[in-house]
Amino acid sequence: MSKIETIRVFVAEDRTLLRAGIRGLLERIPGVSVIGESEVSRKLLNTLKAKRPNVLLVEIGTAGLAALEIITSVTRQFPEVRVVALSALANEERVLPILKAGASGYLLKRSTVEELCTAIQTVARGKLHVSRSVSSRLKKATAEVLLSRERPFERLTPRQFEILKAIAEGRNTKEIALLMNLSPKTVAFHRVQLMQRLKIHNVPGLVRYAIRLGLVVP
Repeated sequence: MSKIETIRVFVAEDRTLLRAGIRGLLERIPGVSVIGESEVSRKLLNTLKAKRPNVLLVEIGTAGLAALEIITSVTRQFPEVRVVALSALANEERVLPILKAGASGYLLKRSTVEELCTAIQTVARGKLHVSRSVSSRLKKATAEVLLSRERPFERLTPRQFEILKAIAEGRNTKEIALLMNLSPKTVAFHRVQLMQRLKIHNVPGLVRYAIRLGLVVP
């Protein structure tokens, strides 16, 4: 992921006072802009589509099932949004399902403001952050989760991103070749590579994926 000058953060927490407290902490972090807040609900997905944050900070309640479902939906529908889960629990039964669902961060509620800052900045760069007290117990298991959960778009080259964007804009092979000073054969090769790496088997699928990434506006 390229460097982000201002990290756009959205806060999802069911309790109004806690949301306000989290927002206040985030607003003290240089380079962070809180662009919105809401309860943890299905409505959050529509809000994210409009807001397009870089990072979603979502509180995981005692049961955690609703939040887990939302994390799964967010990481599938908005792969460019990095999710940081905020929880009171550090046990394996809680941490691993969250990471497997696609979260890029797991932060304990007892964490310091400094760690909150580190977590937001780390996940915005496309890396993982897990609270120290968690990772010390689950280091091996967390690594195994990461190896099995590589985000497909992170494997694309800059040229492949350009071609994906051009395809989503409705350009055909010859037009892309002229635009990028490539041969049509080279463009066709990159298109095949895109489909293989993203596990998408047709052009409409590539277009939908580019829209979800925010490369083009539908």
